[in-house]
Amino acid sequence: MNLDYLKVFYVAANNKSFSQTAKDLHLSQSSVSLQIKYLEEKWDCQLFERTTKKISLTPAGEILYKQVKKMLALMNETTNVLQELKEAVHGDLKVGASLTIGEHLLPFILAEFNQLFPLVNIQFNIFNSDHIVEKLKNQEINLGFIESMLSYPHVKQIPFTEDELIVVASTAHHTAVPDQISIEQLLKFPFIIREKGSGTRQVMEDVLRKNHLDPSTLKVVIELKHTEAIKSAVEAGLGISILSKSAVKKELELKTLRYIEIANVRLLRSFYMVYDHESLQLPSKKLIELMERKYRFQA
Repeated sequence: MNLDYLKVFYVAANNKSFSQTAKDLHLSQSSVSLQIKYLEEKWDCQLFERTTKKISLTPAGEILYKQVKKMLALMNETTNVLQELKEAVHGDLKVGASLTIGEHLLPFILAEFNQLFPLVNIQFNIFNSDHIVEKLKNQEINLGFIESMLSYPHVKQIPFTEDELIVVASTAHHTAVPDQISIEQLLKFPFIIREKGSGTRQVMEDVLRKNHLDPSTLKVVIELKHTEAIKSAVEAGLGISILSKSAVKKELELKTLRYIEIANVRLLRSFYMVYDHESLQLPSKKLIELMERKYRFQA
């Protein structure tokens, strides 16, 4: 039995899509279909119900999914035990972080981790929060760092620090925007927004809803995925925006951006470390231990 076939089955079951599975695993869709067909012929049972739009597990598929999940967890545990026998921590550590954490926080943590464990091969990529959880479920990354709490019951989410979001405007172009506005006035100015799925956008929309305001009434002029692009667009006078205070520290000091206070509202959010505790490998455990020491929490 080729274990890669079982991994393909596991990812397909999570994705409920052969095409998405092919994309995630860098395979052709026909290769994914053939591997699933091989498993179905081997055990003489149908594993997926297929429709034109999606796939779903049959009762036999549900049983296999539970067994494969246990098998993958056991393989990771075995890898950990064998590595610990060799004393030095080594192997791959695949980390995903959302934009603010990935640009302004995590590089310093990974630099410290590299000093402690130089034999670990670190692979680090930036995604939005939703994509990070999907990649965790498909075991494409080992650990994720996101900017808002998400409702995924099988992924462990641990808050490790707080971050403040602030409204920023161009010093040169937004002279009509007062230094303090109400939450209702936020809807009156041209606004630059992050893409759907980002933690920053989720926090902002949640705050508007808590104040009985509809996020769809924001005067959105452009949607951007990157903090640097948003800062440049604000500086150019395209609109105001909400960003992490840590991400605009330099611009506030240089006075190319200015801070706009929202009366009686403070935009605080937690940063979360997320992982599947059943599939943790030794390098991941060591990074979690480092985070515990730096931020004084217990996973």
